[in-house]
Amino acid sequence: MQPLKPVPFTTFEKFLTYAGCVLVRQKGSHRSYQRPGLIRPIIVPYRNEIPVYIIKNTLRNLGMDTDTFRAILGQL
Repeated sequence: MQPLKPVPFTTFEKFLTYAGCVLVRQKGSHRSYQRPGLIRPIIVPYRNEIPVYIIKNTLRNLGMDTDTFRAILGQL
């Protein structure tokens, strides 16, 4: 298995939409996404690429593993 790599913001936003998340608000350069059943919102900085540590934190909040993440990215 290969390690995770940074993902372009547009691709990561498509992933969040696919996972059922909805953009709630934007404050400065950070976007806040929410989904029913989540304890806390997912905060993503609006950048060119999303770093690996933010991807891992988001997957932990969503209750997904990296294999599921890669499978969804393959479908997008």
